[in-house]
Amino acid sequence: MAILVTGSAGFIGFHLARRLLAAGHAVVGLDSLNAYYDPQLKRARLAILEASAAYRHVTIDLADRERMPALFAETRPEAVINLAAQAGVRYSLESPETYVDSNVVGFLNVLEGCRAHPPRHLIYASTSSIYGNHANLPFSVHDAATHPITLYSASKAANEAMAHAYAHLFGIPCTGFRFFTVYGPWGRPDMALFKFTDAILKGRPIEVYGQGEMQRDFTYVDDIVDGLVAAIDRPPSADPAWDATKPDPATSAAPWRVLNLGASRRVELMRYIEVLEEKLGRKAEIHFLPMQAGDVAATEADTAETRRVLDYAPSTSIEIGVGRFVDWYREYYGV
Repeated sequence: MAILVTGSAGFIGFHLARRLLAAGHAVVGLDSLNAYYDPQLKRARLAILEASAAYRHVTIDLADRERMPALFAETRPEAVINLAAQAGVRYSLESPETYVDSNVVGFLNVLEGCRAHPPRHLIYASTSSIYGNHANLPFSVHDAATHPITLYSASKAANEAMAHAYAHLFGIPCTGFRFFTVYGPWGRPDMALFKFTDAILKGRPIEVYGQGEMQRDFTYVDDIVDGLVAAIDRPPSADPAWDATKPDPATSAAPWRVLNLGASRRVELMRYIEVLEEKLGRKAEIHFLPMQAGDVAATEADTAETRRVLDYAPSTSIEIGVGRFVDWYREYYGV
């Protein structure tokens, strides 16, 4: 299958593209290689992908309204997996325009490409942040998620709504995945595990927000990729049981759905740090700070619907996952 993966030099996109190549698919990878974090890390990921003759890379900004239509016209992908986005909850407080350009305008260009050259399935990344301060744990896709508390999460809510409109109007099968705190080898330098590891190895204190009392559904990247790959050949169809008088937020009368991708367990942030200390063989000096704007106290994914639809079964413990990250970090940086 010819598959377009946007954000292919990014953290999750790299792991997904590598898995697809190993399975024998032809992959067109799109990434702008921007400088939100160290472009050298992106280039190192890209070099691994480009070692495969089945991989072709294009360096395009998702918001480019001229080059994006041409890319779809040339490649006519059978499946599209949109992972390119401006990520980061906290950075959305500093540079809101970047989120609109990449996550809203960019996603519109993807939808228009799919409208002109319909794939079998459009899969796109949403986020657990879309639940905002939702107090009912675990978070279920069947509960309304209508109160985002950051522009990042609002941009992803817009993606879900935009995808639904295109599924309804043009019959494009769309699946949105709400990712829960993804971590693992080749992770982003702006994420907690990377920052904590770097600081501990350099003898610097780590900054822990929310006084260390937060809980997260930490999900290993391979478990995320398992869900994405399982979905490719299982596009949604219109839900015959959908009731407009009692609308289910997870499904539709159009070929559209949203699913959670998470480990389905809450882990205390301090336990996460303890595991990291064990794997590094060093103790962290901790600087506790108040909760940051846009953060939530806890997240946990209800993946019952994902299990039903995709036979999804995440299996990687934080002990194994953090250990694999530390092994990669030591090898990559030679420390």
